[in-house]
Amino acid sequence: MLRRIAHNFATRLGTALLSFGVVWLTARYLGAAGRGAVSLFVTDCAALLLFIGLLGGSSLIYLAPRRNLWHLLLPAYGWAVVVCALGTGAVAGLRQPGTEYLGHLAGLSILQAFFSINTSLVLGRRRETTYNLLQLGQVALLAGGLLVAFQAGEPWLSVRTYYIVSYLAYGLPLLLSFGPLLRQPDRRRRLGRRLRATTRELARHSRGAHFSNILAFANYRLGYYFVAHYADVRAVGVLSVGVALVEAIWLIPRSAALVQYVDLVHSAAAGPLPNSALRVARLTVLGTAAAVVALIALPVAVLTGIFGPEFGASRPVMVLLAPGTVLMAVQMLVSSYFAGLARYRINNLASVVGLGVTLLACVVLIPRFGIRGAALAATLSYTASTGYLLLEFRRATGVSLTAFLPRPADVVYYWQLIRAGRA
Repeated sequence: MLRRIAHNFATRLGTALLSFGVVWLTARYLGAAGRGAVSLFVTDCAALLLFIGLLGGSSLIYLAPRRNLWHLLLPAYGWAVVVCALGTGAVAGLRQPGTEYLGHLAGLSILQAFFSINTSLVLGRRRETTYNLLQLGQVALLAGGLLVAFQAGEPWLSVRTYYIVSYLAYGLPLLLSFGPLLRQPDRRRRLGRRLRATTRELARHSRGAHFSNILAFANYRLGYYFVAHYADVRAVGVLSVGVALVEAIWLIPRSAALVQYVDLVHSAAAGPLPNSALRVARLTVLGTAAAVVALIALPVAVLTGIFGPEFGASRPVMVLLAPGTVLMAVQMLVSSYFAGLARYRINNLASVVGLGVTLLACVVLIPRFGIRGAALAATLSYTASTGYLLLEFRRATGVSLTAFLPRPADVVYYWQLIRAGRA
């Protein structure tokens, strides 16, 4: 398990570094206002993708080993088109951003949705290496394309360039993702009744599995809209840089949680996590905490030297987000356990708790403290939702709440495995 997590982590590290490159390029070449505009666009796309998951998402991974891939893909695609159309219309009515923005929102959200559906099915068939390469390739195309375009000079130094490059970055990997699907033995005929039955099953699983993701997204990004309302797009840009740097650390717990989830959906057992898995979880939390400490230790001069003088204000955001970032490592591990057992209600309730705290904290803190208030609101939300999940985890497994606290013996154990070449 640790070896697979290490491979997954290495890919996610590469993806995180390339994503950091995208953040740096848009911040450095477009400034805080341009970075803020890109952040709001990315947030809008992500919101649409979340509702697309109501007939897909992680449930595609859960059902891929059990059902015909094409019976899963067709309804997921159809639902994606409907959601992107309706979602674009909703954004037009709520924010009225302009025709060009709406056209790119519709086109790129559909591309991203199809790519996410395909890669989820690939991962569900345990083609983890292919999945990782597709994810890495997509971000590499986006970062590389932006670098080339921005280096070309003034005509390309605009948010419109981000849109243009994104079509290439999602379109090409989407085409490549059909390769591993077509090599699967699933028959592509005799849809009819079986297709309808699979669609109903997908919808049933997705509603439970994905509702918590929608609420979690609100916890992660609702602050952006509050900051845009109470401040301006430039403040959103500064906030987004601090958030992006801190959330990059989540690649550590996400790597462990993803492997744990895939193992659980392929396992017939429904018992508690074994001691070896808890040991991996503790090491994951330790690695997350160490990365957070290293990040917030960076002086302001480093941030302004990398991103520009406008982004020195991102450091207080990072400091206020630090405790919540470590708690989220625990939350990802516990929520993947419940999701792998299809116990979605617990994750949903945890997200409801977090969202309630988010809404209250954003209303109270952001008008008074601006982007610092947004960061503090996020940490308070993560604390509340993680606390609820830990209580449910203890009730379900009997495992103590301290089971995720790293111990010196864990570090010694894994250091010995690494030295022996067995990790």
